[in-house]
Amino acid sequence: MVLIPSKLIEQEDPPKSPKETLPTMYDLPSEFPEEPGLPDEFHDLQPQLLSRTLRLTEYSRENCFTASDLNLYYDVKHPLWHKRPDWFLAVNVPRLYEGIELRRSYVSWQEGQHPYVVVEFLSPGTESEDLGRFYSQVSNGSQQVEKIDLKQLTRPKPPAKFEVYEKYLRVPHYIVYSRYTQQLRYFKLDGGRYQEQSIQPQNPRIWLTDLEIGLGIWSGVFEDVPSDWLRWCDLQGNWLLTDTEQAQLEKEQAQAQLRQAAQNLLAAGMEVSQIAQILGLSASQVQAFFQSS
Repeated sequence: MVLIPSKLIEQEDPPKSPKETLPTMYDLPSEFPEEPGLPDEFHDLQPQLLSRTLRLTEYSRENCFTASDLNLYYDVKHPLWHKRPDWFLAVNVPRLYEGIELRRSYVSWQEGQHPYVVVEFLSPGTESEDLGRFYSQVSNGSQQVEKIDLKQLTRPKPPAKFEVYEKYLRVPHYIVYSRYTQQLRYFKLDGGRYQEQSIQPQNPRIWLTDLEIGLGIWSGVFEDVPSDWLRWCDLQGNWLLTDTEQAQLEKEQAQAQLRQAAQNLLAAGMEVSQIAQILGLSASQVQAFFQSS
């Protein structure tokens, strides 16, 4: 059983802000035993790729926060109500909570900033929760009617994810992806309501102008798993690299520069031992350059 946090401070005149009176990250549960875990391995790997390829021109890594499957508390009237986005980005917040420690959850009234981008990965049974009014399910030629649980009528029922992102958190960019159909859908907040944006089916790409970054479907291998992944890109459509890929690229570029320098020195008439001394390499390393060229 989950207990309601006891840290509810009585109001004064003038009233204090929710940040001063409502529960903090330390008071709210970081997990609920009745909630299931990740539905599959894709829900673990895909968020990693999103976070590791994210490059924002206006925000440093110390001034933004990304998370997946983390409790997101959103309603000051119902402090225990929460959602667990598959992946989200918040900007203008420190990477560490109050600049000092890892987050147990994301409490919107404490952070002062709502998520700026939310990405959900469709799974069987989650479509209506993720797509809200944009979802319609037809079964046996007739519209399927949701059954009403009479027990729920006696107490407030938390809204579905789509409504939370649109009405409560007002997330500017909401993105939904199905790895089963490789369908990418993008909902942009306009006038307080989500409007679905058109995406070319042949080359599905999204461009987030305010963040100066794009998102598309990349067919490739990540963590030794081949699949169709969501991946960030630049305006020209070039895929942004992970930290590991960037390090490997820099290593290859450095090797290419050394190889070219060795070849130039050899063409100038120097001996291998002299080239090795100038470049700070062993003779065998220099010989390897010439054998591979």
